[in-house]
Amino acid sequence: MTTKPDTRQNILDAAVKRILHYGYAKTTMSEIACDCSMSAGNIYRFFASKLDIAEAMARQFNEEQFQQLARIARGSGRASTRLRKLYAHTLAMTYEMLDEDAKILEVAEVIARERPEYANEKLAQVRVYIVQILNDGVAAGEFAPIADPDFTAEMIQSAMMKFVYPQLFSMLTLEKLERELDGVMGLLLAGLKCGPD
Repeated sequence: MTTKPDTRQNILDAAVKRILHYGYAKTTMSEIACDCSMSAGNIYRFFASKLDIAEAMARQFNEEQFQQLARIARGSGRASTRLRKLYAHTLAMTYEMLDEDAKILEVAEVIARERPEYANEKLAQVRVYIVQILNDGVAAGEFAPIADPDFTAEMIQSAMMKFVYPQLFSMLTLEKLERELDGVMGLLLAGLKCGPD
């Protein structure tokens, strides 16, 4: 017998497939239920709305991304290199995902508009990795002492927003975005450095 977690994941998998093919707006709960060979009423036992499915999609994607960012944050090497890698990885992964299927941007926009608390939750999780890198940089003497690492991490996030949210990519190529990211990160790291490099 299929367990609830399996059924929930099957629904999510079917929804992802349909949404990436037809788009979020053109997908209905009834169609997702049909793809799962279940009644429309039954699907609501697992997801209260299509928006809940969209959030579950985002959480599933971000869980994979968080694992990769955590590995970068905990990795070896200079803190400045790890901070660069963290944002370069985020940009490349997001750009590649959009390049493969632009319909995912529709889901991202819906989540940002309808579930801003989720976006804030995601930012808070990424801030944990940035704080770890900052603290490692201070401990190694690479960065000057930081009175409030959480605040500093939040300001780094504010400066790097363009490279995290695809809505801000301004139709630029990945190469141009990487050039801008490198320049902005260079300025931020210059402000963090402890004496001459």
